[in-house]
Amino acid sequence: MNKSVALLAPLALALSACGLHPMYQGGSGGVVASTLAAVDVAPIEGQSGWLVTNALKDRLDHRGAPAVYRLDVKLDDQIIGLGVRRDDSVSRERRTLRARYQLVDVRNGQVVLDATAGSDAGIDVVGSEYATIAAEKTALERLSGIVADQIVARIARYVRNGGTPPAQ
Repeated sequence: MNKSVALLAPLALALSACGLHPMYQGGSGGVVASTLAAVDVAPIEGQSGWLVTNALKDRLDHRGAPAVYRLDVKLDDQIIGLGVRRDDSVSRERRTLRARYQLVDVRNGQVVLDATAGSDAGIDVVGSEYATIAAEKTALERLSGIVADQIVARIARYVRNGGTPPAQ
């Protein structure tokens, strides 16, 4: 027996004994993966909305399955100045992206999950306006992926728990 397999076998037994189960049990045919594939993302306004929509679609892997759920997302994207130099110019910014989202059962219009997700990023404001704008856009791209990951993970936990909303 391979040495790494011999070390992992007791670990797998210990994890199953404590009640931990794989999130995507059953692979692409499992209940979590098939439910995520049945989620349609409603259009989200703005540049941040476009980025979050694409990130969600990449993670949900719709695969042409009929939509059973619709994901409605409203974003709040803000940039605030934090540090101030002697000449009263801003030296540091914080970009915050927050999402309020609802998972709606399209068969009956019932909201089955209502939650929030969000993250923030620090941005150094440098002498070049172009570099600062590029850093702000890069931060938004990164935050869009993080928020999409949080939303998909929360929906997956919701499905894995048998439709019971996870504790906040």
